[in-house]
Amino acid sequence: MNKKLIITTFPIHNRPCTVTALEEEGRIVEMQIQKPEDSNILGNIYIGKVQKIVSNIQAAFIDISPGCSCYYPLGENQQPFFTSYKTNNTLKAGDELIVQVRTEALKSKIPTVTSNLNIAGKYLVLTTEKTGIGLSAKLSPDEKEYLKSLILPHLQGNYGLIVRTNARDVNSAVLLQELDDLYSQIDQIYKKGMGRSCYSLINAAQPEYIHMLRNISHQTLEAVITDTPEVYERIKNYLQDCQPEDSPKLRFYKDDLLPLYKLYSLETVLAQACQEKVWLKSGGFLMIQQTDAFVAIDVNTGKYQGKKKASETYRKINLEAAKEIAIQLRLRNLSGIILIDFINMTQKDHQEELLNTLRKHLKKDFVKAVVVDITLLHIVEMTRKKIRKSLFEQISDV
Repeated sequence: MNKKLIITTFPIHNRPCTVTALEEEGRIVEMQIQKPEDSNILGNIYIGKVQKIVSNIQAAFIDISPGCSCYYPLGENQQPFFTSYKTNNTLKAGDELIVQVRTEALKSKIPTVTSNLNIAGKYLVLTTEKTGIGLSAKLSPDEKEYLKSLILPHLQGNYGLIVRTNARDVNSAVLLQELDDLYSQIDQIYKKGMGRSCYSLINAAQPEYIHMLRNISHQTLEAVITDTPEVYERIKNYLQDCQPEDSPKLRFYKDDLLPLYKLYSLETVLAQACQEKVWLKSGGFLMIQQTDAFVAIDVNTGKYQGKKKASETYRKINLEAAKEIAIQLRLRNLSGIILIDFINMTQKDHQEELLNTLRKHLKKDFVKAVVVDITLLHIVEMTRKKIRKSLFEQISDV
């Protein structure tokens, strides 16, 4: 599966925006938009200040800058990483602590922060939340056993590690070097935190295009293409330092007659991603509606004119719809509770095939998605982790 990462700038609602797009098998499947004046806080680490404790919801509200309040679940307050060196974990108004932004502001909700820091590398994620080793579910049992035995002797007691899927094809020396780098980063973060004032930004997260690049396996990455000099230089430096094997894949695009965003039809992809109706090749279609509470998706037969019996017709359209739904969730960055009304199928084996097909295509998603089950009303329930704003919200912000 060849993938291309495209980073370019073009006007949206007459405002220049940086757009990062991921192409898989010749189709754009993910997009992120950033305004030039945006200050993205997701993943940033700050010294925050507790403004108030709300005991009945077991939460605190912490400011990471004057006027920027964030939600902090008290259940996560497990380790005494307070800048005031407190001897217990009981928070009160006025306390300062090191926090990381876990989710950005979504609709009417303020950002969420955590004191359980995550420092992500290409192959590993260092976490202060749990000790021990977690392994990607996409790794095989043999891969899990090998990687765990390799890393376990190098695990430090205060931290935990998550082994990413990308680690399966990496030389052990490269993996252990990244582990050392992650330990150095977290040590530097805490050293900075102890000597900085309230609201200080201790560690800035990488731009979104670096995050997307880091998620792509070396074997599947075909090219990284940009027409923005500043972006080109930043990616070049990142690849030289962290992914030297991918450095030859970076390309600077220059064509005055055909801009990069026109070459990949990014304007058209954005326009289509804002429409509720999505046509399927069979003639069926999806209706995708995003509400404050959940995302509703309806599958319809539309113009389909098959000659097979009804049960086989519904099966074919549903299987095609399952693949397209997985793509649309990634492209539109839809998250939270997702309810899918597939065309009713009475045969149990067809229902199981449908759920397995949906799960298979969702595995390509870098964001965790879980298919729960089919309800008595034949509605498929699933969830997708909330991290960033949906694509429609990003466009609306512009």
